[in-house]
Amino acid sequence: MSHEYLDDINFEDQIDDYILEMDIQSYSANTLKTYHSILNSFYDFLLNEKKVDSQKAMIRSFKRYIQHLKRDKNVSQNYLYLVTVVTKKFFEFIGVNINDEVKTPKRTKSLPKALNEQEVYDLIHAKDDLYDPEKTNPQNISRLRNKLILTLLYSTGLRVSELINLKIKAIDEQERTILVRGKGEKDRVVIFDENTLNLIHEYVDKRGVENEYLFVNQRNHTLTSRYIQLMIKEYANEAEITKKVTPHVLRHSFATHLLKNGVDIRAIQQLLGHSNLSTTQIYTNVDLHTIKGAYDIAWSNRDENVNKNNQVDTLD
Repeated sequence: MSHEYLDDINFEDQIDDYILEMDIQSYSANTLKTYHSILNSFYDFLLNEKKVDSQKAMIRSFKRYIQHLKRDKNVSQNYLYLVTVVTKKFFEFIGVNINDEVKTPKRTKSLPKALNEQEVYDLIHAKDDLYDPEKTNPQNISRLRNKLILTLLYSTGLRVSELINLKIKAIDEQERTILVRGKGEKDRVVIFDENTLNLIHEYVDKRGVENEYLFVNQRNHTLTSRYIQLMIKEYANEAEITKKVTPHVLRHSFATHLLKNGVDIRAIQQLLGHSNLSTTQIYTNVDLHTIKGAYDIAWSNRDENVNKNNQVDTLD
């Protein structure tokens, strides 16, 4: 196998340099991990190719890699899109232009199913019967902490990465707001209600440890996103919710329920921390029943106004 070209352009080192550059630009840890994994997988594929001795040969190999993912690995259309976008950006970084050579696959815009209000309530209160407010044993405190996690994810629309990095000093109890450091190191303010504030007080008072982070485990370490995902799945099973429930589903439910209850979409955009309104519009797809109701009311009001205007014209 001939891979002198890959050595000549320092392909493997270039991957590390690219990830380092992204880190300097404040991309999230999850994004860095994803990009690194995608590029390393492509590099492993290149090493198994018979001959990669030029830029043109590398581009041909990339096309075969996409075909391999699609046919042999049966990956999703969205993953093909992600691999293509990530690799194209990397090629641009190392001075290889393939924009005209490789077309970016279309991605499907599939949305998670939002929970309804009853399902959210059942999820948050799934283990209330097991919680004893008089006890401060570790298992009891964990149940209180988990209830607060579910409540905050839903009532604020926080991303799971934002939640696990949430510091107590970021909470303004008087204003009932939280200063959140989001994607791209951008700050925003989210709001929570009085019940959530009471839960925060109860949890911080009972957890029995000193830590600047709000959510910690029994060893006083911050939680992982994986733990929260598994915990939510456990609570969803306990609540007998058949839909797939993840932190992102709770964020989506938060936005959807606000929109259904009349909150302006630009206010939701600010609470979610979206730079573009179009992103918020994708998150906040209201169910058809709600859309029909709003449509019928609006159309009925229009007809009433038309009739009144006609009567006025007749009198004149």
